[in-house]
Amino acid sequence: MRVIKKLLQSRPTRTQHTLSRFLSDFVKIVEVGPRDGLQNVKSIVPTEIKVQLIDKLSLSGLKSIESTSFVSPKWVPQLADGKEVMSRISRNPDCVYPVLVPNLKGLESALTCGITEIGIFTAASEAFCKKNINCSIEESFERFAPTIELAKENGIAIRGYVSCIAGCPYQGHVDHGSVAKVSQKLLEMGCSEISLGDTIGVGTPGKIKELLQAILPHLPVENLALHMHDTYGQAVANVYVGLDHGIRVFDSSVSGLGGCPYAQGASGNVATEDLLYMLHDNGCDTGVDIDSVIETGHFISGFLERINGSKVGIAKNPRS
Repeated sequence: MRVIKKLLQSRPTRTQHTLSRFLSDFVKIVEVGPRDGLQNVKSIVPTEIKVQLIDKLSLSGLKSIESTSFVSPKWVPQLADGKEVMSRISRNPDCVYPVLVPNLKGLESALTCGITEIGIFTAASEAFCKKNINCSIEESFERFAPTIELAKENGIAIRGYVSCIAGCPYQGHVDHGSVAKVSQKLLEMGCSEISLGDTIGVGTPGKIKELLQAILPHLPVENLALHMHDTYGQAVANVYVGLDHGIRVFDSSVSGLGGCPYAQGASGNVATEDLLYMLHDNGCDTGVDIDSVIETGHFISGFLERINGSKVGIAKNPRS
């Protein structure tokens, strides 16, 4: 809070207005650990553990938990049990459980599981799009147009993911105009929220500031989210820049689970515990119990026999 007040005294009027809202605004966290966090784990995680993970997260006060993906088991064998997971979790009425779908077939399968929100994905980088889903950006729009239409017909909310907003492992620099153009197209097609992803974690506060200042004149900030990876330890700082510019939705992963199979060296998403610590210390309301998330982070890290990727989780509740 002291840092915010100091900034309020030293920044221009427009920034003062943004930060004044920041002091009292609700910030939504989209927990992506069960899907984005687990999808690249090499050994198959038992369905029961996935269900326990989601149920524990549901009890923490999170309002959105991305739970699984309805993609071909050939491409993501870890999430082949998506239907069973969705049928077994205990759903909190105050929480939504989005699922990722790549195409019409995936949505048709997901619709049998009582879903209320889906995620679709493309990229701001042509090279990444071709490597990831084997098509151009424009072709990706054509591919998921029928999916969006069916979702609309069934009253399903649609979230669009835009990868590589701060850099691409294949083409390097990504033009700000491309980020804005892809995001605008997704909104026009029917997405209610656009998650802007620093897929390989190369973003810095300076880069994210430049990006947001370039695209926000063209996009409604209330429809944007940030999805920051922590490859170079910049994720929390990048989220703060997003807060400064009016963004109030952020993706994160319990204990920092995750990575990107198409980006060598890309580590996980920003840890939910670390994100909560920063937000709560600066007066933000998330409705989430950080101690509950910390405990859940130790649970899944212990099962996976991995070092907990959350610095806050280790500092506040160290485990051997």
